Amino acid sequence: MTGGTRRSARKGTGALRLALAVGALATAAAPSAAAPAGVGPPAAYRTAPDAQEIHGARAATADPPLVPSGRTATDTIAPGERKFYAVRLDGTSDAYVSAVAAPRPGGTPGLRDGIDVSLRRADGTPCGPSRHRSFLAEGGAYPLADHAERLGGAGGPCAAAGTYHFVVVRGEADGGDPAPVSLELTAVTRHPPTTSKSTYPPGTWSSEPPSEPAGPAKDVTGGSGFNDAADVRTGTWKDTIRPGETRFYRTPVTTGRQLFAKATFGDAPGRVPYVANGVRLGLNDAARGHVTNRTDGYQGHAVAVPLAAPPPGRDTGSEGWYYLQVSLNTKVGHGRSEAVPVTLMVTTAPARSAPPGPPGPHAHRAPDGTTFRTAAASPAPDGRLKAVGYAGVGTGTALLLGLGGWYLAARRPEE
Repeated sequence: MTGGTRRSARKGTGALRLALAVGALATAAAPSAAAPAGVGPPAAYRTAPDAQEIHGARAATADPPLVPSGRTATDTIAPGERKFYAVRLDGTSDAYVSAVAAPRPGGTPGLRDGIDVSLRRADGTPCGPSRHRSFLAEGGAYPLADHAERLGGAGGPCAAAGTYHFVVVRGEADGGDPAPVSLELTAVTRHPPTTSKSTYPPGTWSSEPPSEPAGPAKDVTGGSGFNDAADVRTGTWKDTIRPGETRFYRTPVTTGRQLFAKATFGDAPGRVPYVANGVRLGLNDAARGHVTNRTDGYQGHAVAVPLAAPPPGRDTGSEGWYYLQVSLNTKVGHGRSEAVPVTLMVTTAPARSAPPGPPGPHAHRAPDGTTFRTAAASPAPDGRLKAVGYAGVGTGTALLLGLGGWYLAARRPEE
């Protein structure tokens, strides 16, 4: 090989090395197609794309706007506000008017913050007790939903056809996020069933889950609200969730069947401080009524949250699409936004009578040792227990924080 040839070979080798180095740097700098989604803020609640914007009246005498039947409406509500909306009902149908209150992801609500929903006659006479839902404190700004109802043919002060008022009241911020939260409002009517009571009234249905569904876990991406909830059927599903997010899933539940679900939150990347109410699994029925809400502490290690729902019935919840919500507390992120894996097991099975067991309404010890209640909490009488309910949230949070050290000490040998 001549000197010129050797010099050309050395130049070619050097150019090749330089090209490879540049290519490696470009590859390292470019975003990976397989990198998990986690850039930007947590996903906010997504309202219906065709929702009608309305503005609730501040008083019953101020001509409240109509919530159109069968269509979604939106509004906002600030801390301490009371808003009135009108709904037109016939004298025979079952009617459900619901409100979803969706604070911004990552917001910190006050200890007394939440919403009350109630249905009233135009003269202010309540059709039944109000329903109270509390935002979970300490970073748990999760969407809340519940409904007020009028059962056709049940008699009472709201049996007649006419215009009624749907009232939504928000609690006080009390040092929490004072920003208005979005409201999503729906009004639906249904023909009453031929039987007025469920075959399994509260306290008689089994909360013992059946065997876990067979087969490998399937990939799913949960929605950000009721309107884009991902369909899941009996089986095992896997997803990821970032701190501050709530993911929605829906599954059909018909009369005579029960829904059982379990969300298992996997290990979080990096160190995570113990977070009371760190993980959550919630459930609403087909009319967006509250069914149950389960939470547990989380410190970055796998924890399972189970729930069981009563069979649909006129007194236990509407049949149709049931909505599961999986939430991860903002504080789990500890300033980061890495996703945590979550596995969701869903089973619908024929309803069963409750077997004899220890005393206590709807108490059940799950296979993982967790004791939980499966029935929805009874609504407080309108007005009288509202202050107690709000204060109870603060007391409960203080107790959870006080017990956090005990819980951590008990878990440490297992981890």
